[in-house]
Amino acid sequence: MRLKHFASSALLFAVTAPTLRAEYVVLRSGQRLTVTGYQLLGEKYRLQMKGGTVELPAEQVVAIEPEEIFTPVPAVEVSQEPFGDLIREAAKRYSVDADLITSVIAAESNFDPKAVSRRNARGLMQLLPVTATRLGVKDIFDPQENIDAGTHYLRDLMQLYQNDLALTLAAYNAGPERVQRYGHRVPPFAETISYVRRVKQTYDQRKSGAADKTQTQTAGSPTNTATRPGRF
Repeated sequence: MRLKHFASSALLFAVTAPTLRAEYVVLRSGQRLTVTGYQLLGEKYRLQMKGGTVELPAEQVVAIEPEEIFTPVPAVEVSQEPFGDLIREAAKRYSVDADLITSVIAAESNFDPKAVSRRNARGLMQLLPVTATRLGVKDIFDPQENIDAGTHYLRDLMQLYQNDLALTLAAYNAGPERVQRYGHRVPPFAETISYVRRVKQTYDQRKSGAADKTQTQTAGSPTNTATRPGRF
């Protein structure tokens, strides 16, 4: 059967190809496919993985689980990433760090503007339709609207939790109600705990990479070393 051949090939890709950001797609057959992204297209899932894409009937997918071991992508300039201009615009409008927006998008959709989760969250920043409507979004799959609304929501959560990044991310993933229910702490859900860890890991790496780059440029500039006041 051709479907089984595709599934077997996908499993081979999952086993042999390491991924930078991955989730497990669990099939009724018991197979666990490692994917780097996925879309729900009607009654089919389009799975993205190293080596290509595979389409499977949605009825064969029983769960999509986050991978606990996560290796974040190397930090690069926002301007060199997909949707860099839109990210910078939203970052400036809502006073949210562009690297944080980028890290959230990487974890939520892997920069796929058409991504749809099993909970019906949609687009680059995986907005639920009710949240998107509340924030005035007309086309939830439009990158500009999605990033703008997602960043707006992030800003609101950061204000709510007084810039506590872990609680902000937990609320973005599981909802503010659950954060409150568990005593203003990260809810004890494997998916939420993994999500917070992944985003923070990517964000920390991006900030560390930016700092290293700045130090390298400063060290290599004779004018800076000559005019900068001494620290001691």
